[in-house]
Amino acid sequence: MINRRKFLIGLTATSVAALSAWSILPRATQDLLAPVGAASAEEAASAAEIKIEDMAMGSPDAKVTLIEYASFTCPHCANFHANVFGDLKKDYIDTGKVRFVYREVYFDRYGLWAAMMARCGGEMRYFGISDILFDTQKDWAHSDDPTVVVGNLRKIGRSVGMDDASLDACMKDGATAQALVTRYEESMKEYNVEGTPTLIINGEKHSNMSYADLKTILDAKLAE
Repeated sequence: MINRRKFLIGLTATSVAALSAWSILPRATQDLLAPVGAASAEEAASAAEIKIEDMAMGSPDAKVTLIEYASFTCPHCANFHANVFGDLKKDYIDTGKVRFVYREVYFDRYGLWAAMMARCGGEMRYFGISDILFDTQKDWAHSDDPTVVVGNLRKIGRSVGMDDASLDACMKDGATAQALVTRYEESMKEYNVEGTPTLIINGEKHSNMSYADLKTILDAKLAE
């Protein structure tokens, strides 16, 4: 499980300088994300007005709501999506038994940028892009060079039909970046989440688990 201490790894002056032209502005708090550029007063004001919605799938009327806290750069999260999520979706989400809510966690800049790119595709494409990000995590996120990672994310965006203009507009949106980090901080406090993946099942917190163990919990909740 990835914990919050991992968040500060890689936030060096070198990476800030390397990405100064990219204009990503993740700085909801100074001690969490070092800024890549200086956010303007207008952007800071705009961030406060932006409402960040959770991404969700499944029936809103489902008896069970499962919230997953995960980072696109977390290997344990990638394993969960490779070995658990497919069956969860087929057996419970697609059948209307479970409402699935995905809450992004940003333990590093790469995770934030990946989330911004995924959201750029819109709600209809978000989970398809998320699948690609988890499936190819070792490829797009492997580099210590932030500019390489940016290029990799742009390739993924283009592969699902986004053009460079759309990607630029989304990923250079400093106000949205700041709003995303603010929302992330608030949502982590809601359930005192400290690592990923963390699962909240009808309000109860659980750590990473196998599909068999998850199935047991979900079936018990559905039987209540």
